[in-house]
Amino acid sequence: MHKQMIDGVWPTMITPFTPLDEVDYEALGKLVEWYIEQGVNGLFAVCQSSEMFNLSCDERVKIASFVKEKAACRVPVIASGHISDGFEDQVEELNRIASTGIDALVLITNRLATEEESDEVFRHNLEKLLQQIPEDIMLGFYECPYPYKRILSPELLQWCAQTGRFYFLKDTSCDTSNIERKLEAIQGTQLKIFNANSATLLDTLRLGVSGYSGIMANFHPKLYIWLVQNWNSQPDQAEQLINLLSMMSLIEKQLYPVNAKYYLMLEGILDHMNCRTKNHQDFTSANALEIEQLRQLSKQLAKQYVV
Repeated sequence: MHKQMIDGVWPTMITPFTPLDEVDYEALGKLVEWYIEQGVNGLFAVCQSSEMFNLSCDERVKIASFVKEKAACRVPVIASGHISDGFEDQVEELNRIASTGIDALVLITNRLATEEESDEVFRHNLEKLLQQIPEDIMLGFYECPYPYKRILSPELLQWCAQTGRFYFLKDTSCDTSNIERKLEAIQGTQLKIFNANSATLLDTLRLGVSGYSGIMANFHPKLYIWLVQNWNSQPDQAEQLINLLSMMSLIEKQLYPVNAKYYLMLEGILDHMNCRTKNHQDFTSANALEIEQLRQLSKQLAKQYVV
């Protein structure tokens, strides 16, 4: 990627599992093709949506490698897999993920300090970790909500950007004011911010975020792609669309990622909605109907906005 992140829509990929609870690589291959056919700009593999905290290190490494190989340079692939508590374990897992050939390695902000620890501790731990990660790989951050959400302060993000190592932030603050201050802090650096929140997305695109990286790109990525590409040239239509996307994104509060896997079953991509983080048997008939209705609405909007 010539040392820059591509603007646009980066889905947080899910992981298909077989009924025997193994990673379903055949389905994962179909899923990569589906994302690319939808027109996404990049893929974020081995993240929380991928159930990475319930994947072994070997599985995390293999998934990152598989997705990168399957994408075959058509779109860039970034990956995390940064889940360990211990420093040495983090060094091992991150270097193994980096060795897969991914385009950028994403660090989880809550792995660098406990909830009670200060930004000074975070910075100290990050400096130590950076010495153990290959200098030639681009790095990113993900403000992962699990096991706790650590939102980077604008001041800390500025310091990180000025190291010259970081190019990507998946922001989960859901706070337009916070994102605005972050954008001001990183001016003149190579770091780009991608918003994970639908409700604030249009406002933050106007402020200068580089795109969307969130859950709903597993349902109707084309609608987010249209918004990111056309918000400036078609402001009235963009305003109408974001109102709908914001309300549709409330489906995230349902049984995710089971519901995303059911949606992708309706798309003909997956055969199962098995998960490790949630019990798919808790997915009710009403839940299924809601997803079916969401898909119908998504198709109608795609005809209106995309075609």
